[in-house]
Amino acid sequence: MTPKASTARADWSPASWRQKPALHIPADYPDPAKLAAVEAQLGNYPPLVFAGEARTLTQRLGEVAEGRAFLLQGGDCAESFKEFHPNNIRDTFRLILQMAVVLTFAGKKSVVKVGRIAGQFAKPRSAPTETIDGVTLPSYRGDNINGMEFTPEARTPDPQRLLQAYAQSAATLNLLRAFAQGGYASLDNIHRWMLGFVERSPTADRYKAMAARITDAMEFMESCGITPATTPALSQTDFYTSHEALLLGYEQAMTREDSTRPGEFYDTSAHMIWIGDRTRQPEGAHVEFCRGVRNPIGMKCGPSLAPDDMLKLIDILNPENIPGRLTLIARFGSDKVAEGLPKLVRAVQKEGRKVVWSSDPMHGNIEKTNSGYKTRPFERIVGEVKDFIDVVESEGAHAGGVHLEMTGQDVTECTGGAHQISAMDLQDRYHTHCDPRLNNEQALELAFLLAEKLATKRKS
Repeated sequence: MTPKASTARADWSPASWRQKPALHIPADYPDPAKLAAVEAQLGNYPPLVFAGEARTLTQRLGEVAEGRAFLLQGGDCAESFKEFHPNNIRDTFRLILQMAVVLTFAGKKSVVKVGRIAGQFAKPRSAPTETIDGVTLPSYRGDNINGMEFTPEARTPDPQRLLQAYAQSAATLNLLRAFAQGGYASLDNIHRWMLGFVERSPTADRYKAMAARITDAMEFMESCGITPATTPALSQTDFYTSHEALLLGYEQAMTREDSTRPGEFYDTSAHMIWIGDRTRQPEGAHVEFCRGVRNPIGMKCGPSLAPDDMLKLIDILNPENIPGRLTLIARFGSDKVAEGLPKLVRAVQKEGRKVVWSSDPMHGNIEKTNSGYKTRPFERIVGEVKDFIDVVESEGAHAGGVHLEMTGQDVTECTGGAHQISAMDLQDRYHTHCDPRLNNEQALELAFLLAEKLATKRKS
């Protein structure tokens, strides 16, 4: 099988997905005319991101595909209206920067930083309804669709929520741009935050050696006159946004033709969008929409994906075989990755496809405690990432990145980690609107463990 030749996508339009089967998109809006009016209103709103930024991200991800950079993608399981606060945005941004510095130092590669933020609202659900005490209502699908409260009013899809999601995304992006370019992302700040984590960690001794080496490197640069004051690149960073392109009416409304490149369309709701494991049907609406926009695209790959089907999807989504266009996000579970992933990597390598391989160690490792809380054991998350690296590298490809559900807050949603959060601790600060997230210290601990793994691979 060889990559298909470039086409002008003459058979595609931003609305062509509407002719395809669309899973996990609510069809129970009470007034379709009101929904259409809101989508038309959004179509006249300014873009949230720009085509040139998305092209730059594709180029950066091309470096990841070639093994010259590493992708760090992370953020909330599902953003919410209720918890929208500048401190929450700041803390997630800061956490990603800290993790990136550790990974850059260990892997000796630049890190491409992509947040699950400024648009990650909608979530696919395993069932369209849920029943509590004999009452059945529509499932909560994310704050841009309906409310979490278990009432008929809250659970009814409301088009006005799309406008609030747009406004929150715009405000979030505004703050992220200020953080990234206004000095908050200074390497001095990041290093100081990281040292604070090392001092607090119960397993500090394990990380002190690496932290000390980073300190030595920074002191050497400073002695050479290379500081954030003299080198602006050390006080700024590039930061990109992403979310699952689930609610296609919103994505279509945010799609614009690039004025500098007629015929090229970009989904300006985010720099990168991805297709979930439940919506990657080759003849489905989500694949149809994503094949036509020029943003970098992600696709979740789980145990149910056969190699031939994966290659068919790659042909649809990246017919020109452009490095950085397509990121394959492996989400198997720690007990399935070693068996299920090799055949996919092998097929991609055999056919010469240029893709980024990234690990999502979150979605295959959910379990429910006796008290009813969904959680993810930290050791299983770490185990899946390590097995992912071993599998991908053993097949001659590049283990290019990680995709994490995490927060900069001190929540108790995933068990384990250096502070040994137990099932009994989950009730203390269990705040997620959907699935459990790594807290700030668990995520940074994962970065150190991943850094150790990458450093060992680099030296072998």
